[in-house]
Amino acid sequence: MPASRRHHRTLAAFVHGLGVLAAVPALPTVPPATGAAATPAVTTVTPAAPTPGSPRADAVAGHPAAVARPAPGAHQAPGAAATGAVIPVTPAVPASGMATTANPGVPRPAPPVTVSVTVAGTAAPGYRIQVRNDGSRPVDAVVRQELPPGTSTSAVSAGGRVTPATGARGTGEVTWRLRLPAQGTIAVQTTLAQTTAGRSVTAPACAFTSDGNRPYDCATATWQPAASPATGQAETAAPVWRRPPILAALVLLPILTVGALWGWRHRRRRGGGAGLEPAGVTPGGRRRGGTGTVYPRPAAPDLPGRRRRPPARAVGGVVAALFVGVVATAGFTATREVSAIQAGRQPTSGAWVGRSATGTVGTPVREQAFEFTVYRVVCDTGTGTGRRCQATVGVRNLTPEQQVWHGELQRAYLPGGNWVSADQDATRRLNLGRDVFAQPVAAGSRVVLPLVFTVNAAQRPEQLELRSGVFSAGVRVDVP
Repeated sequence: MPASRRHHRTLAAFVHGLGVLAAVPALPTVPPATGAAATPAVTTVTPAAPTPGSPRADAVAGHPAAVARPAPGAHQAPGAAATGAVIPVTPAVPASGMATTANPGVPRPAPPVTVSVTVAGTAAPGYRIQVRNDGSRPVDAVVRQELPPGTSTSAVSAGGRVTPATGARGTGEVTWRLRLPAQGTIAVQTTLAQTTAGRSVTAPACAFTSDGNRPYDCATATWQPAASPATGQAETAAPVWRRPPILAALVLLPILTVGALWGWRHRRRRGGGAGLEPAGVTPGGRRRGGTGTVYPRPAAPDLPGRRRRPPARAVGGVVAALFVGVVATAGFTATREVSAIQAGRQPTSGAWVGRSATGTVGTPVREQAFEFTVYRVVCDTGTGTGRRCQATVGVRNLTPEQQVWHGELQRAYLPGGNWVSADQDATRRLNLGRDVFAQPVAAGSRVVLPLVFTVNAAQRPEQLELRSGVFSAGVRVDVP
């Protein structure tokens, strides 16, 4: 055999061997699952031991993989190797921002502690916070209620400790340490005093673990002031210049004024010309009712009278009045149309999918797939590696499919326009080593979790940007 052909055959065998090794990797043996949803069994047939010294025995000794082969016609489960070992099959993770329509996902287990907040029908903002333990054992919990900017506490139920706003915290808070009995409920109450009367106040509340870092559950409520009839009428009444009767009067008054002036000047000119002739004499100098003239002057044919034209000032005034009326009517119509459009309009989203929205702490804000609610944002004093700000965020999936979200898309905007993404390592440590972005959010489920942002030690976030997918318009929440 020529040398070139031997080289080609050796190279082909080598490449074929590499392909086999790449196609069938050596994986550890995993026992198949049991139960109703177990993987179908793989039938394995072991041939009888060959006679020692025979060629078949030598082949078997040199190829251990040939000991176990699936029986002809037996069903082979997905992920089962030729040796009988079951290879675990990892479910495909949807692409970023895409939903798995065929799988709504498995909702995460409900927390043992739940929170509900209701408002009191009082003249001052009042809240009732109910914390319930659905577990079979007592639980120690820390309950925190955020104090919105411009408010202070006027009454707090027993055990509550008020913490004023500091440099690390933009707002104050009220804290209770509770021991919840098994299948028991504890209620606490607060009453707030606001510096600006007559505005709505939103005060979220959360229940944390005994160390105060990991939230069990959060809730929010908004107190609305009782609107008086005078206040409601003042808020709904339109400006004076936008009322139809006043606008019509403003448009017609200049026109009528200019018309009256022009008519008066015209009558005055006609009256002044007729008074120059003596009584009983026509404008041509002839006496009425007879022949001859009063003054001896040669007869001359009467010139044809010229048609009188209105003065240029009157014409200009009328044109100006009409122009002002048209402009005022167009402005009034355009203002009403723009107001009607902007009343239900949301911020522009550009090329993003869905519409972007902006909200405040404690207010649910919805984007394409998720409804985000930021309940609390607090920052530490800062170290040499930076300042860590912890945001307690509620995420609700409003779609019928499970949704994937990523830590790189959750951002904190700093003064000056700079932003940082969520610190995934710090967030994983705060969640006891669990990656909150690894598991998709199931359809219709809600989770409350902490997110950590590492910023410059001298700065504090002004706004949080949260989004579900890469192409989602997302939401922005202002941080006080």
